[in-house]
Amino acid sequence: MKALVAVKRVVDANVKVRVKPDNSAVDLTNVKMSINPFCEIAVEEAVRLKEKGTVSEIVVVSIGPKEAQEQIRSAMALGADRGILVESSEDLGALEVAKILKGVVEQEQPQLILLGKQAIDDDSNQVGQMLAALLNAGQATFASEVKVDGDKVQVTREIDGGLQTVELALPAIITTDLRLNEPRYAALPNIMKARKKPLDVKAPADFGVNATTKLKTIKVEPPAERKAGVQVKSVDELVEKLKNEAKVI
Repeated sequence: MKALVAVKRVVDANVKVRVKPDNSAVDLTNVKMSINPFCEIAVEEAVRLKEKGTVSEIVVVSIGPKEAQEQIRSAMALGADRGILVESSEDLGALEVAKILKGVVEQEQPQLILLGKQAIDDDSNQVGQMLAALLNAGQATFASEVKVDGDKVQVTREIDGGLQTVELALPAIITTDLRLNEPRYAALPNIMKARKKPLDVKAPADFGVNATTKLKTIKVEPPAERKAGVQVKSVDELVEKLKNEAKVI
């Protein structure tokens, strides 16, 4: 079984994001970039399935600038076998990404397609669902457990009321949630091996996709500064402030 995992290059989750002075975008100058945390969980799940003997090959695909090869190599160091970079300098929207991934899936013919449920930069949570619609394939979002059994996969997914288990026929699209697993750290020998693993570079046009997005960023603003809290001397004073100042009771 072949697994295809999509990964996105984003600002490292531990970096404090800065907005450009003109409020046009996030300032990426000299900022550490990493694999999107949810995508890293997807890579880890594919590697675990390979260790169980369920998956025979893991292909990692990323869509973005030339520098995204770094994130693909990181995924290879975690256990992926080869990579595909669809190089584009455009700021792609979710629909364009889904269309490109559709082309990659049709070319690679994987039985299992894993994606992070969302990226921490735009938080759109749309690509997995759009890809499933374009491929007319089954989907399971917010996965917290994945079990492959023959030509079917059972996915336990997190919903507002608790947990829901669904069964899908393969090929299927699964988007991963935080509690699915904890990604491993790449060992130095694996990092060195990843440098020699095959990585193909393609363009959106290779899949018949126009990379120009219909979305436009109007303005980017940092969140408002939180006000300092106050200490109260009694329960009565707390109730009074909650009632008359916060107006929550």
